[in-house]
Amino acid sequence: MFCMMNRKPEIRFAEEKDTKIILDMIVALAVYEKMEDQVVATEDLLKEWIFEKKKAEVIFVMEDGKEVGFALFFHNFSTFLGRAGIYLEDLFVLPEYRGKGYGKGLITRLAQIAVERGCGRLEWACLNWNQPSIDFYLSMGAKRMTDWNTYRITGETLEKLGSGRG
Repeated sequence: MFCMMNRKPEIRFAEEKDTKIILDMIVALAVYEKMEDQVVATEDLLKEWIFEKKKAEVIFVMEDGKEVGFALFFHNFSTFLGRAGIYLEDLFVLPEYRGKGYGKGLITRLAQIAVERGCGRLEWACLNWNQPSIDFYLSMGAKRMTDWNTYRITGETLEKLGSGRG
């Protein structure tokens, strides 16, 4: 059994050849969140948006050469700070690999990337019911943003608004 006590987890950036692994992780995350019916991503879409259009990045945490977790992130921008930040869209470690420090390793690596790139913040959202993740984030020093609500426009509403019919 792998032990994280005395070593850093191996973390690497995803490459285009990893597109299927990324999709598999997204599906596993959706199953965990009981939202698998909402996954419409395909390998082709991920390849286009992550690797061709470069709109997001992915890092994997590895155990014995196998991808056991991932973080998908992209840059946002803070007008108040006057510089970019990193927005963590998804963080997921396969259930059988939890409790080994892999999630912390991914967050730590993202913080390093943010610092290396001169970013002013690292932020993300978490489902209200996901208390294990909330506890984990708070234990790392994250602060809950209680004054902010998330809003979203998708699907037909987005199409309607975007076409000027909204």
